[in-house]
Amino acid sequence: MSSQSAALSDGASGLHRLWQRGKRRFGALYRYRMLIYNLVVRDLKSRYRNSVLGFVWSLLNPLGMMIVFTIVFSVLMPNNQIENYPIFLLCGLLPWNFFTASIMSGTNSIVANGNLVKKVFFPREVLPLATVLANLVNFLLALVVLFAVLLLFRMPWSPWLFLLPVVILIQTAFALGIVFLLSTMQVYYRDTLIVLDVVLLAWFFLTPVFYSTSILPATYTVAGVELPVSRLMYTLNPMASLINMYRDILYWGYRTDPDFFWRTSITAFGILAIGYWVFTRHSGDFGEEI
Repeated sequence: MSSQSAALSDGASGLHRLWQRGKRRFGALYRYRMLIYNLVVRDLKSRYRNSVLGFVWSLLNPLGMMIVFTIVFSVLMPNNQIENYPIFLLCGLLPWNFFTASIMSGTNSIVANGNLVKKVFFPREVLPLATVLANLVNFLLALVVLFAVLLLFRMPWSPWLFLLPVVILIQTAFALGIVFLLSTMQVYYRDTLIVLDVVLLAWFFLTPVFYSTSILPATYTVAGVELPVSRLMYTLNPMASLINMYRDILYWGYRTDPDFFWRTSITAFGILAIGYWVFTRHSGDFGEEI
């Protein structure tokens, strides 16, 4: 009994130390909230500096891509049976653009601010966090296009629209977790960003952004093993699950299955926790490695 009591005591003290460390980290982030705000503003200003239309580009870009994809898959490939295809496409394209922009810019956030990291003390997680938040602002602006198209096509408003901010929060947590992991890798392995470019291209085609999973075979046999293709896509690809949640609310107009919703949420926040742990574990060495 004494050994069990000692083990429980050690476990409790370990959790307590972890809790105290977490409180200190989040307390530091709160104290540096104005720095985060200024970095987000700086990122947004630098993105649209010397641009004639400014932030309007965040509206025109998804609109232009929607037109191109619609022409390709509705005119040049008329076998496409998806009703109101522009809305279906935007429900996948806008979250995907938010994800890829966050990943690509966030991965290099520490290295690109190397001089700042070396000379100034601040929580290093401020940099990837500010990058993801800046892309979140762009994503929210781009949603204006989606709601305008919903009005244009006279689509009924979903009674589950109030869940949209929750889905956005889940995706932001997932993107931030990935950014924490990759920005740490980029400090030690500078070719991470190069490899990531290819990985994201493959990931795009493996995610139902511009197509429906209904065109996929129910099963596919590999080396004598029958694989459930559609099910594996949602199980192994969190972005497929997230895009499905956006479409449930904005396109189909019904609530996401609770089991599906909670599984995706646990995955997203689990990756955030792992990514943050890895980042904070190595962040003290960033100044020497850059």
